Amino acid sequence: MKNDLRSEKVLIIDFGSQYTQLIARRVRELGVYSEIRAWSVDPEEIIELNPTAIILSGGPESVAQGNSAPSIAPSVLTMGIPVLGICYGMQIMASQMGGAVENCDRREFGYAQVKVEHASALLMEISDRVDESGDELLDVWMSHGDNVSRMPDGFLCIASTESCPIAGMADENKRLYGIQFHPEVTHTMQGSEIFKQFLFQISGCKPSWTAVAIIDDQIARVRSKVGNSNVLLGLSGGVDSSVVAALLHRAIGDQLTCVFVDNGLLRKNEGFSVMEMFAKNMGAKVVHVDAAEKFLTRLKNVTDPEMKRKIIGNTFIEVFDQESAKIKNVKFLAQGTIYPDVIESAASNTGKAHVIKSHHNVGGLPKDMQLKLVEPLRELFKDEVRKIGVELGLPPDMVYRHPFPGTGLGVRILGKVKKEYADLLREADALFIEELHAHGWYEKTSQAFCVFLPVKSVGVVGDARRYSWVIGLRAVETVDFMTARWARLPYDLLERVSSRIINEIPEISRVTYDISSKPPSTIEWE
Repeated sequence: MKNDLRSEKVLIIDFGSQYTQLIARRVRELGVYSEIRAWSVDPEEIIELNPTAIILSGGPESVAQGNSAPSIAPSVLTMGIPVLGICYGMQIMASQMGGAVENCDRREFGYAQVKVEHASALLMEISDRVDESGDELLDVWMSHGDNVSRMPDGFLCIASTESCPIAGMADENKRLYGIQFHPEVTHTMQGSEIFKQFLFQISGCKPSWTAVAIIDDQIARVRSKVGNSNVLLGLSGGVDSSVVAALLHRAIGDQLTCVFVDNGLLRKNEGFSVMEMFAKNMGAKVVHVDAAEKFLTRLKNVTDPEMKRKIIGNTFIEVFDQESAKIKNVKFLAQGTIYPDVIESAASNTGKAHVIKSHHNVGGLPKDMQLKLVEPLRELFKDEVRKIGVELGLPPDMVYRHPFPGTGLGVRILGKVKKEYADLLREADALFIEELHAHGWYEKTSQAFCVFLPVKSVGVVGDARRYSWVIGLRAVETVDFMTARWARLPYDLLERVSSRIINEIPEISRVTYDISSKPPSTIEWE
């Protein structure tokens, strides 16, 4: 099947940077498709991919290590297509083309002010301010311990800082560019403009990666893959599975059966909301399965979060297999797997990234599963999924609803999972979300929820002693869910939430607020 949407692409070569996926997201935001490959990618595969441009990511290693440092095939820099090296990417470009890289006497981590030294095509008419001497300045984010000390022949210095004389370099004739700072992070104020220059002015890309184009592309792919077979979708009511449901319903209509499984770990009134949204309003086929007892029984006495995920994932698949036996010609299982799920569930091919946590829909699938997978969102970031949802006509309040893990409250109940814990957590969570809406903070936070802590704390109600459970509040602000900052909720709001939870739920005596950011913490507690 010819795929015009991907005929023009930017290849991102990953050296193990925590920002690599963010580079891909920035490129896509500008309407250009991107793919990521490890630094060890076979040169023949690069030729087969036929990229329009290449971006070399940063990385945790040191080019000054010599032969032990990750490198790239020399052909990458001689293919005649534009290449942008970022941080480590710039250093490996310099080293492999005859320049030199050495350890810094003074490292740079965080905000820096860069002076534009040469009006290259990459930095043309881009600056944050002009100083008294008439020099154009950029506010950027640095994170490096090595410097390019000598540029290869043919390169000009295009940017500098006081401690990094070569903060940017360019060979305009070969369309090779390197910058020591990170344009992909929001702290680099003109990062988006720098990417625009590289993608559109230097590389000649066209902005074709749009929500409408992605929908049309995925509909064609799904129809080609599925044919006349029927598809089962585990519908949780969350953003990802809801967008998959809407997309597949448009693609294959009645060939799709949505299976809504009540696993006993859902939010308050989740079942009613899901059935009303999809069965009544969209006309999709939705089967409601009450499997709460089965899930809770299998989770009994299980405390390890990874084991919880695998149990929940396996039980979901078992329920799907049972439901598929009731429907003729079912050969596919659809899932709302998105790119960050894949990223966090396994180490990257570079061998530099570490497994943070698995996701039940990535790491928990049994090897003997009878159904084939359909995952139309697997390449997409959360913001792309939301744009697609709006384009498909889903209500904005549902599309922009806070994410909810596929494992549900199972990973928000620390330690053992019990029905009584889930019931308490549901009520507390509903009160928290209600107050966030009432105070205008729901839209200001990216994700907010309650966590059940399996410890009791002494409280006083009137003249009586109360020895009851503890609830943790969690609210974060993030753009891509790969990094997140704890939300600075007003004290009055926190006081109101705490007061309501403790007074309206007698089994809870204390409320705490989580002020951990990601990294080093994850957004979910387990």
